[in-house]
Amino acid sequence: MRGNLVNKRLLITGLTALSVAVGLSGNVIAADQDVVTVMNPIVESKMAERLPLSPRLDTLSGKTLYLVDINWGGPQAAWSVYEQMEAWMAAHMSDVKVVRKRLAASYMVDDPALWDEVVKNGDAAIIGIAG
Repeated sequence: MRGNLVNKRLLITGLTALSVAVGLSGNVIAADQDVVTVMNPIVESKMAERLPLSPRLDTLSGKTLYLVDINWGGPQAAWSVYEQMEAWMAAHMSDVKVVRKRLAASYMVDDPALWDEVVKNGDAAIIGIAG
């Protein structure tokens, strides 16, 4: 009895894998009168150019650190988190200059002027959601 149950499970698993494989190739699978269409989740557009990460600094001592809020959730979303980070740095790493900035628009709009400022004046940056 157990052998038959295992064989049935293997058969069902094998058929499921076969149906997914056939579906991914773009063919339609028919079972009785029902039709199942499986969509291919592969991205067809070209991926963005990948750039290597910047090398890590040995220390933040004497450096300028930018805290950049990407403005997700609006101007009051959690700006206080970056304020607290700046206060912590002042108390524990007073030789680090902290500059808090926010994108000029939303996180979906590029801000070249800000990125130029960070590159020109900063040594490191934390970029993300302030909360």
